[in-house]
Amino acid sequence: MSSMPKYKVEHYERKIRRHFDPLIEEQELLVKQFKTEATARIVSKLAKKMGADKIMSAFKRAEYEMNKAQQEAKTFFQKKAKQDDKKTLTYDMRQKDNNDLSLRDCEEQLREWAKSLVDRELRRRPEGEMLKQLEDVKQRSMDIVYENGDDKAIAIALDKCTKKIGIAWTVDTSKIKQIGR
Repeated sequence: MSSMPKYKVEHYERKIRRHFDPLIEEQELLVKQFKTEATARIVSKLAKKMGADKIMSAFKRAEYEMNKAQQEAKTFFQKKAKQDDKKTLTYDMRQKDNNDLSLRDCEEQLREWAKSLVDRELRRRPEGEMLKQLEDVKQRSMDIVYENGDDKAIAIALDKCTKKIGIAWTVDTSKIKQIGR
């Protein structure tokens, strides 16, 4: 590679980002939408497959009973405190000890495990394949800039590389109407 001035390399990098980043972001949003939906569907299946569904169900019942008991206790002590001005509540019923494991903690763990399964599956969907193709073409475009030193060679190679995905690297300005005459 003949030495190309740094400003030209940076120009090409910005131009590549300007073309590819919106396309990649759009595709990532589509993939993210499918990921969210698939993760929600897969959590219960994963829990059942692992045998965690029984534990989660028991946990849910126990938490319900615990919450019910906490609310009853809170109501009881608040009523007693109101009845007698000398009594004050010393324990904040709403305070949670960070050492307590909750159903929410278990559900979050399953969600995280499900997300990794969904990520692998999404790469096989058309949206995931399109995202991978866009990322590959963007990387190839960056490689073209770094491997060539001639502006004309870069423009031709980038145009050839990006035509597959509908990006015209060189714009024909001869067809643009003149403004103001």
